[in-house]
This record gives sequence, C-alpha cells and structure tokens, in this order.
Amino acid sequence: MSIAVIYGSTRENGNTEALTEQVIDGLSVEKIHLREFQILPIKDERHSANGFQEVFDDYNNVIETVMKHDILIFSTPIYWYSMSGTMKLFIDRWSQTLRDKNHPNFRSELGKKKIYVVAVGGDRPSIKGLPMIQQFQYICDYFGMSFEGYIIGKASKPGEIQMDTKAITCALQMKETLRKHVNP
Repeated sequence: MSIAVIYGSTRENGNTEALTEQVIDGLSVEKIHLREFQILPIKDERHSANGFQEVFDDYNNVIETVMKHDILIFSTPIYWYSMSGTMKLFIDRWSQTLRDKNHPNFRSELGKKKIYVVAVGGDRPSIKGLPMIQQFQYICDYFGMSFEGYIIGKASKPGEIQMDTKAITCALQMKETLRKHVNP
C-alpha cells in the first residue's frame, strides 16, 4: 500500500508538519504540499445548464497524484476550529471532480482509501479541534473511505510541538500502524 501526505499548512516546517514528520519518519511516502500549488476556489455550477466549467490551475495534477495512493494522511493546522483554508479549497474541489467525465469512478476510487488526520492547534485543540475531526469523518462517510485515526497536537509557537509528549507518542504509534499497512 502506498501513502500520500497532503499538507495543508502555509507555513514551511511548522508544528503540524513537524508532527506529521514524526508519523512518517522511515516510511516511503509521497509528500504533497498544497501551498506549492495554485488551487482556486470552487465556483458552484452544479445547477447551471453547462455544469462545472474547466478551471485552469494545479488542482487536476494534485488530485491525479493523490488518487494513485491507498492511504492518505491529511496534515493540517487547526485554524478557527477547522482545517486550513488551503486544505478546505482542495477538498471543496472534490465536488467538481465528482461530476468530471475524466473521473467517472472518483467516488468509488476514493472509497477504497484509508484516511488519517494529523492536526495541531494552540487553543485547547484536543477539544476545539474535534469539530474538524468530525468534519473529516463526515467526508469519509460520504465517500465510503475508512477513517483510520487522528492525532491532535498542541502548539502555537514554532517548534513547540516537541513539548507535546502525548502527541509525539501518538505519532509513533500511528507510524507503527502505517508500517504494518505498508509492510504486511
């Protein structure tokens, strides 16, 4: 099984990325930093006569890369009690892909994937981040994806995640779970 990590942070080497790196250390993964791509907001044209129109940005290349993998790790800071805007833009575009004739099996193919979430926030994230985790669960339910687990770390200032020993321990446990999937 192959793994893709989808990073939703706009900050390079931030706390969320550092915690995620603990999870994937020593594993073969494909890293997708959404901040490196131009992904435009969805223009909802579901009910227009011509449906969704083609958008000329990097989204299609990113979703093609994501779809090659069996396990997806969504790595996002907790911003205003939810995923980052960068991550949300990416997931919002799935509505368009559901109706894209170039991806007739998008929903069923996503349904075969295992999903993990790694998130970091600064203001009681283990409580205030739960609505975001629930949001990911609903997304997984909609597509039939298997929501395998999540980690919520606490950190605000750069490097502070290293002080969250509970999150680091959970990251090491998640890595062992992933290792079993990759090397059964």
